[in-house]
Amino acid sequence: MPAIGITSPEDAAVRRAVKPVICYPNKTLPKVPLAFYQSVRQSAKKIDECLVPARAANCFVVPEGHFFRITSIEGPQVGDLNLWNSDNLNERFYSGKTRALHGSHITVGERMWSGFPALRPMATITDDSLSWYGMDEYGGSVHDVIGTRCDPYTNNLLSGGQYHHCCHSNLTRAFSDFTGIQLSDAEHYIHDVLNVFMCTGFTRDTGQYFMKASPVRPGDYLEFFAEINLFGALSACPGGDCSSEHSSDAASCYPLLVEVFAPQPGLLDDWVKPPVNAYDRTHGAD
Repeated sequence: MPAIGITSPEDAAVRRAVKPVICYPNKTLPKVPLAFYQSVRQSAKKIDECLVPARAANCFVVPEGHFFRITSIEGPQVGDLNLWNSDNLNERFYSGKTRALHGSHITVGERMWSGFPALRPMATITDDSLSWYGMDEYGGSVHDVIGTRCDPYTNNLLSGGQYHHCCHSNLTRAFSDFTGIQLSDAEHYIHDVLNVFMCTGFTRDTGQYFMKASPVRPGDYLEFFAEINLFGALSACPGGDCSSEHSSDAASCYPLLVEVFAPQPGLLDDWVKPPVNAYDRTHGAD
């Protein structure tokens, strides 16, 4: 709706009818060797796991060339995932650029990209039990890179109070406990997430971010190939399946399971991890 006192120009319809152009055509991205990854996964052996309690977070480590799987195990539950380069915590997941390259939601064959200056694949999705969902009639889909993460600051702004089980706080506590970094410093490492299993989109009328009941059920999973050495943190969101609300203890919530799988020796001998971005970083300065 135009602002008060603003009328539509005579050529408004013509302007609206201009066809869109994809900002970042992705056909020149490095090709994902998906069939190769999936063949390596067939003989991979489980070497580690961690349980993420309801309304809490936990951390895990995945060596490069290994696989990790996130599974719903007791009830419909979404999770907020952060990733870092375990050798350099300053390199971390960049949800905005991942969204620009792949779209609002990601699935098999698409990647989680790190931020500048590295800008390289951190993890590639190799399997997704919810890939059948696609895009629904509301414009909703699963595994989004559009939501930031529920946090106590926005909750306080909109509702008041001091709620500490928001995903931002869960991730901050888990990161601090695992690394030994002081809580106030650890908070600065927490970043926008991949919303695992969450079903979201934008409303057609107001363009607002929405959530709806996730289609996830116990046994559903999302699996990744680690392109670099990874340190991860996953929060089991206090919204449960996000069918009604988050940032409260009202929703039914359940744990999530993270499992790590090692490839058989020799299968990745010819594989090369992604290099950091080749831009020279001079930025046109003299």
